[in-house]
Parts: sequence; C-alpha cells; structure tokens
Amino acid sequence: MLTADIGIDLGTASILVYIRGKGVVLKEPSVVAFDRDTNRIKAIGEEARLMLGRTPGNIVAVRPLRQGVISDYTVTEKMLKYFITKALGRRTLKKPRISVCVPSGVTEVEKKAVEDATYNAGAREVAIIEEPIAAAIGAGIDIARPCGNMIVDIGGGTSDIAVISLGGTVVSTSIKIAGDDFDEAIVRFMRKKHNLLIGERTAEDIKIKVGCAYPRAEVLTMDVRGRNLVTGLPKTVTVTSEETEEALRETTSQIVEAVHSVLEKTPPELASDISDRGIVLTGGGSMLQGLDELIEAKTGITTMVADDPMTAVAIGTGKFVEFLSEHKDF
Repeated sequence: MLTADIGIDLGTASILVYIRGKGVVLKEPSVVAFDRDTNRIKAIGEEARLMLGRTPGNIVAVRPLRQGVISDYTVTEKMLKYFITKALGRRTLKKPRISVCVPSGVTEVEKKAVEDATYNAGAREVAIIEEPIAAAIGAGIDIARPCGNMIVDIGGGTSDIAVISLGGTVVSTSIKIAGDDFDEAIVRFMRKKHNLLIGERTAEDIKIKVGCAYPRAEVLTMDVRGRNLVTGLPKTVTVTSEETEEALRETTSQIVEAVHSVLEKTPPELASDISDRGIVLTGGGSMLQGLDELIEAKTGITTMVADDPMTAVAIGTGKFVEFLSEHKDF
C-alpha cells in the first residue's frame, strides 16, 4: 500500500480513524497525559484516559480538544501524529490524504488550526468537512439527492443539528451541549441530592448503565461510590434511572429546543421531506437511552438512532474523500 485515504473524526471525547478499504481501524479517547516537569508526553489515548483524575502532581492528563475545538495546539498535533502513525503503521511511502471533520459552528481560524495541525502531523492533502455532512454519509444517507434529511449529531463537546439536501447544509446550528454536559449534570445532581462527590469517569458509567432521557418501562438501579461531602469519607449510594432522567432533564431539553429551532427555519418543502423520512441521530451522545423517544415526543417526527452512531462520523469523513473523487478530481 503506497498511499492511503484517511478520515479522522476529531472528537472532544474520542478520536476515530477510518482508512479507505479497511473501515474504522482505531478508536481511542482524545486524552493526553504529559509530565509537567519535562514536558514529555507520557501516554496517549486509552492509556491516558485511565489516568484522568488519578495522576500525581507532576503528571497531568488533559483533553486537548474542548467542545470540538482545539484548545491546546501543540498537544493536539502530537496526538494526531501518534494516531495517524498508529493507524497506518510505518510502511507508507507516500503521505496520506486526510479528511478531518469539525463541528458546523467553527470559525475560519479554528478550521485553519485543525488544517495546520493535520498537515504538520504528516498529511499530503487535507480536506475539512462539517460534522453533520460526515454523519449523514456515515449513516448511509445519499446526501447528493434533492431531498431533505435531518441529522442530529451529539458528540462529546458539541451537538450539531442540520438539514441536508443536495450534498450541502441548508439550515444548521451547533450547540455546545453534548455528552460531556450529560456527565457534568450527573455530577451536579449527585452532589446536590446525595451529598456525594463523584468524578467524570464515574458519571460516565452512570450515564451508560442507567442514564435515560425519557422514562423507562422498568427502573434500573446502580451502586455508585464517591466521597461523602459531609463526612469526607468514601460512601456508596444507589442511583435509579428515574433520578438520571431528572438529572439530565435540563440538558436534554436544550438539545430538543435546538432541534425545534432548526425545524422552524427549515424551508417548507424540506420540512415535509423530514416529516416523511424522520430525524436521524448519530454520535456517542445519541446512545443515551430514550433520547430518540424524547425528541419524537416533543416534535412529533419519527426519530431513530443510526446503526452504529459512534462510528458514523468517522466512516462518513473517510467516505467523503471517495465522495469527492467521484464527483470531481480531488
């Protein structure tokens, strides 16, 4: 293999790398741990995620991307280089063509930062693609047709909501409310209701195991360990899925409002397409139990989660390169 076309889903929570002909070859958390004293990188990806909230003073585990945007340029560049090398192996003779996706609301400056970081990480050509379009391609929607499709992509740091027709975005909005905010809402709720201090990782566990956005038929429970804020000692509390619905209510309703506002701005022809075809949810955040039911209940439009919501954006980003080469010479 002399050259490769790579699609990178540069997410706040995780980075996925798609290689043409191979599919998604790598999925790791976008976390970097480095030593403050020597400024050397200790670990990247899953290994670094295990260190979050558990490091000694001189080692810090950071997420170089905040809300889908590069917050620490040099660390992001090193992280990209590491993931590209890891995905390709060292046997490439020619630099790869890379398409990277960014949230739909980013500024030109932020796009340029992503582009520069990707070039410096070893790309021959870089294409920047907006997240909703990548998500639509990855979810198996033929975006080239003159037909309205609504995509709600809920990632770690941002939620992108867009109406797509003829290969482009007609109406879109990007809000900085997503998976990470679900975690934070759970942390706040546990502190307020149970006087229990828990970390990000525990909050994520609660969200995955018993979290829900719409009342479940059966109530699930889970034991949660943390620190009692009154006594300062470790303590275990049982949390129910009903409580998580209450904890997440404010955050999920903001996503529903954003969906509503995009529907209000949608041209009538496309709006009727959407009510026929439904709304498609992608991104890791869309795996929150009952979120599709909540959106459906509030909008009255059939809502479904894409087959593999986590990888939809990465697959779409990779296929975008093929989409471009089919529609014009890249």
